[in-house]
Amino acid sequence: MIVVTAPTAKIGRHVVERLLDADQPVRVVVRDPRRLSPAVRDRVEIVQGSHRDAAVVDKAFAGADAVFWLMPGDLRAPDAMTSYVEGSRPGVEAVAAHGVRHVVGVSALGRGTAAANRAGHVTASLAMDDLFATVTNYRSLANPTFMDNTLRDIRTILDDGVLPGPLAPDRKLPLVATRDIGAAAARLLLDRSWTGFAEIPVLGPEDLSGNDTAAVITDVLGFPVRYVQVEVASMEAAMLSFGASPGMARAMADMALAKIDGLDEGVVRTAGNSTPTTFRQWCTEVLRPAVDAARS
Repeated sequence: MIVVTAPTAKIGRHVVERLLDADQPVRVVVRDPRRLSPAVRDRVEIVQGSHRDAAVVDKAFAGADAVFWLMPGDLRAPDAMTSYVEGSRPGVEAVAAHGVRHVVGVSALGRGTAAANRAGHVTASLAMDDLFATVTNYRSLANPTFMDNTLRDIRTILDDGVLPGPLAPDRKLPLVATRDIGAAAARLLLDRSWTGFAEIPVLGPEDLSGNDTAAVITDVLGFPVRYVQVEVASMEAAMLSFGASPGMARAMADMALAKIDGLDEGVVRTAGNSTPTTFRQWCTEVLRPAVDAARS
């Protein structure tokens, strides 16, 4: 039995699909089962509730061989450590109590860099990894920025022809598609010959700058889009306007500053940690349909 948390999230749904394609027994932890597709809902065991809830994870992890752990940020939490580490503690305790032998978690690049201890959400994610690694065999998927984050900027792209970001326009960094993260997670969950703790970098196929991504978006969407560097302080203000606590808004700003300072550049790209989905492919298959839907 493989348990998948956050099965309706962008990464989690890909994990579920790949495990079901491999004819694996899957149990999901989900707040609202209606958000699962009918095809998935009919093939999985469902434990309803939040995986921050001790009673929920205790029920979900009973008899499980492996767990996929994705802890979303809680905008209402006082700070990132509370959101990721304290939010994950019931899951860690349930893993230990039920003897779950393998856990694959979604985390971030940055371990070992000078910015790792001041990187907001990333610093907390790395601490979450360390917590799980004390009780079971654990693999941390170490990710850079998601291509899918571009979906947050659809209105700005459509209304202003602008793709905003905190990095200098020509600064190249890795970008990864969430479906490739899901594929990496599923491979580890299906294998389970591994032991101990390790990070698995998931870097996408190439490093791209803001100017590079804007040029691809322009080409795919058929109208001009330009990258505009924004102040980190404006990102923090935007998070506050979306309802984030001051601590969580600061954590987002700290993560952006850490990326500027090299957080995502501590891993050498290899064939093994480069994933297949290009930004152009992602824009064609994901962004363009989303933009078309926003126009209608």
